[in-house]
Amino acid sequence: MSIKNFSRLRRAKKTRANIRNQESPRLTVYRSSQHFYAQIFDSLGSKVIVSASTVEKDAKVDSNNLDAAAKVGKKVAERALENGIKKVVFDRSGYKYHGRIKALADSARDAGLEF
Repeated sequence: MSIKNFSRLRRAKKTRANIRNQESPRLTVYRSSQHFYAQIFDSLGSKVIVSASTVEKDAKVDSNNLDAAAKVGKKVAERALENGIKKVVFDRSGYKYHGRIKALADSARDAGLEF
């Protein structure tokens, strides 16, 4: 494992310790070099309630850029609202809050999800 990824996972562990105390569903994000994923877990973190990614066939996304992240954020927010989830805690998985992570969060907020 690279030092960069190790540091990211260390940061993620610290923030998840604080998120567990809030008793709300958790919107977590993972980005790879080719795809972008978002999932909403229950408050215990054991069950995935909603997910969206650029891998899905109906996503119609050719690249992994800001537009793709915004579409994933909008899709995960719409699916969450269908399942009755209005308020979540945003888990950025140790990534900096800029670029694709910020685009996903902004589009999810615009679609009606509350952080």
